[in-house]
Amino acid sequence: MFQRAFLERAGDGKRRLEERLVADVLTARGMVIEWYTQKQIDRRALPLGEDTFIMGAMPAMHGAMKQLDIPIPPPNDYPPCLQPFFCRAIWRSTLDQFERRVWGGLERPVFVKPAERRKAFTGRVFTSPDDLWFLGNTTRRQEIWCSDAVRWESEYRVYVIDGQVVAIDHYAGRADVPLSEQTLTEAVDTYCKSGSAPAAFGIDFGVLDTGETALVEANDGFSLGAYQVEGAIYTNVLLTRWSELLTMRNSGADVSKGV
Repeated sequence: MFQRAFLERAGDGKRRLEERLVADVLTARGMVIEWYTQKQIDRRALPLGEDTFIMGAMPAMHGAMKQLDIPIPPPNDYPPCLQPFFCRAIWRSTLDQFERRVWGGLERPVFVKPAERRKAFTGRVFTSPDDLWFLGNTTRRQEIWCSDAVRWESEYRVYVIDGQVVAIDHYAGRADVPLSEQTLTEAVDTYCKSGSAPAAFGIDFGVLDTGETALVEANDGFSLGAYQVEGAIYTNVLLTRWSELLTMRNSGADVSKGV
């Protein structure tokens, strides 16, 4: 049981929606809340331990894991077990390889985004060499994900705890275009039974202009954006995943599952 919680705030004192949601819930549950900054994480100034919960942006969470000797889970945006739910070609490459492909002429538009958690650029669709300016001085050794460009009619974040869908949060497109419940159930069950899913996570699905419900991407539950999800549910996702990560402390456990 956590005795206190550390929630991140910006250096100027601003607090994100996610931290505000969690602060309200944990305060109502009687937990002691303390606010911290990235600078404190960098200095290892927080007394983190088995009885403390921490939340924040990705850099802060990675810093906390390093302090606690928790192996940082690698990204797993497109779990191989969910390939039947991609509904489009998705492949891994580097910017160098992709740039050469663009100069050679793209047969169709391609969506590209960084494959690592440190985002060197924002994902976007490329159609011709004219789009390469967007990459600027980004190293061409950057690992990337590429996928056929598709049209999403609607997009949703699905929150899952211990294999159970606990909330579905619409965040883009038409809210009157719902996901296929059957497809969603099959995908979540497949992911959880594969052994590669974390105890709690968010997984984004959308409806294509073809009418198919398809995976957008998977997201780990330790640093997860919130849209209009209920605060208590969102908080429970983070608490569950952080509890799981703490069990991997100093254990050499395989944390490749997740994210």
